[in-house]
Amino acid sequence: MTDKIITHLRHVDIAVPDFATQREFYRSTWGLTEIGKENGLSYFAAEGSPEQYVVRLRESRDGDDKRLDLIAFGVESRTDVELLAQQLVADGVRLASEPAALQGPGGGYGFRFFDVDGRIVEISGDVATRRHRKVEEREAIPVRLAHVVVNAPDPARTRDFYARHLGFRLSDTLRHPHMGDLMYFMRCNTWHHALAIAQGPHVSMHHASFEMRGLEEWMRGQGRATRLGAEKVWGPGRHAPGDNVFAYYLDPHGNGHEFTYDVLEIDEDTWHPSVFDAALPEVSDQWGTADPMDELVVSKLFNTPDPLFTPPPV
Repeated sequence: MTDKIITHLRHVDIAVPDFATQREFYRSTWGLTEIGKENGLSYFAAEGSPEQYVVRLRESRDGDDKRLDLIAFGVESRTDVELLAQQLVADGVRLASEPAALQGPGGGYGFRFFDVDGRIVEISGDVATRRHRKVEEREAIPVRLAHVVVNAPDPARTRDFYARHLGFRLSDTLRHPHMGDLMYFMRCNTWHHALAIAQGPHVSMHHASFEMRGLEEWMRGQGRATRLGAEKVWGPGRHAPGDNVFAYYLDPHGNGHEFTYDVLEIDEDTWHPSVFDAALPEVSDQWGTADPMDELVVSKLFNTPDPLFTPPPV
């Protein structure tokens, strides 16, 4: 595996049956910018991010329920796309699509494959950047997509897959003295984590996290979400792993979404992964302002099972 071939997280793609309600959630409640809509697809950008879009929303039809369609990561070039595809095939990883020109906003070149749990991952390079801007003071909209967290029945197996095949590095582990490893925080650049893998009863999306400009904007984002009726699951507080502030909500279809700020940037030359004791309340929330991380909070972020080894229709 070529080390550090993945450069960053691009977008998370989900499908829902109530397309109109979910679109309104992203526009009004979550503060994203809808940049295009066609043929049952809608694309949402974060104003502070050069990524063409950070969320792709698809209308599920013909009785299909909601699902995580895919998680997309970027590489530097078409050459890296080809190299990674060849390495995955050589390692026995099953591709869902061969490297080819991409048709979404920004174009580019990429392919899709199934990870060890059966979820779809997209890799792309040479995607055109979007004209973005500085998010202004007190403007409570996301700057970027910070990370995605997934549920996995065997999180150690999932961790090892992303480390071996995609070059992700372990930043920290959240461990409970009686329940074992609860979460692995994985990075592909200097941010503490772009992907985290949580212990869960089935394969599903745990949450997608969006970084705000600052504490003031983070608080104002929560106020807007609460006033518009989004269910707050947990927060506000500040985690120990990653040292970021958090507030978790459910969208209208029960998918977890987080407003965050101040995610830790690390020096890869000196960083050593730590194991955090999940039984200590200050690990889940350094401030002590959030409710305890109990079984109810955990279960709300289990989400519903995703279809496995089943590509989305587009």
